[in-house]
Amino acid sequence: MTDARDLNEREQRILQAVVNSYITTADPVGSRSVVKRFELGLSPATVRNVMADLEEMGFLQQIHTSSGRIPTDAGYRYYVNYLMHVQELTLRERNRIEHEFTEKLNDADEVLQHTSQLLALISNQAGLAEAPGDSHAYVNRIEVMAVGPHRVVMLIVDNYGRVRTQTVNLNETVGPEQLQSLSQFLNDHLYRVRLDGLSQAIEERLKTFLDERRKTAELALRLLGLAPQHGRTQLFLEGAGHLFAQPEFQGVDRAREVFDLFEERTVLTDMLRNALLDEKRISCSIHIGRIDGSKGLEDISVVASPYYCKDEPIGMIGILGPRRMPYSRLTSIVDYTAGMVSRMLTRLAR
Repeated sequence: MTDARDLNEREQRILQAVVNSYITTADPVGSRSVVKRFELGLSPATVRNVMADLEEMGFLQQIHTSSGRIPTDAGYRYYVNYLMHVQELTLRERNRIEHEFTEKLNDADEVLQHTSQLLALISNQAGLAEAPGDSHAYVNRIEVMAVGPHRVVMLIVDNYGRVRTQTVNLNETVGPEQLQSLSQFLNDHLYRVRLDGLSQAIEERLKTFLDERRKTAELALRLLGLAPQHGRTQLFLEGAGHLFAQPEFQGVDRAREVFDLFEERTVLTDMLRNALLDEKRISCSIHIGRIDGSKGLEDISVVASPYYCKDEPIGMIGILGPRRMPYSRLTSIVDYTAGMVSRMLTRLAR
């Protein structure tokens, strides 16, 4: 394929016109349509010849011999990298986003779920938001209480205000005094420890205990080992139904592929992260099309941005939709919303 930088000004203008037209209409674009809509000062024959060249270079494709052309993944990528002008949000749009975050949100999960709903509402696409994972969350408080003769509940409150409830079945009965000692021990030794390193932290401390605390440490380690592990990141998805209203997904087979994609949260999380890896950037970026041969991704794009807590990137938010999304506007929406999420979580973090 021709290197993107080799396109001349005329080819760039016509590619930009085709992408903009297809984003708006979802119909294959012909040369007469380009001449009529964009006033490029070129004849239909000239535009047709340039479009044929762009097809040969891999930036456009023709679905049917008699139809117009549509952008390929390479065509969208060129448009995003070289031709797109990011559309600034209006004051009204910024105020709307800010107003949504004035609502009382008590923990990080509420913030991220609200964010996915907001992105879906504003974009009329699917909104995605990745909650901070265990590697970015720390213990704030732990409580252990009995709920049966051999059953205890462990409540873990993290620094983002989230409460995890884990029920554990034990072989022995643990009395009230022992539970109180256990809770005190866990708080003394696990405060500000990352959630993905709790057992390791207890194991390290176990080496230094020779007295009664060793029994408590062993019980704590067993309790953590029996508790369900939450290692996988939670992903909030709202507005999935918007995609099924798009022409690309009207067919039963295509709709089923996209539906199956929504069930694969790991693939969606990978798409969020790959959007930035594609460009090796730390701000808003775009992923276009298939990854790792997964079905349902041929006509999918993601506009994504990281959010931060105390200057550390801890998760991603984004908008998922068809490849012909209005990238210039959605880039601004996602980027601005990520900034709001960063400020909210920094305030919540304790």
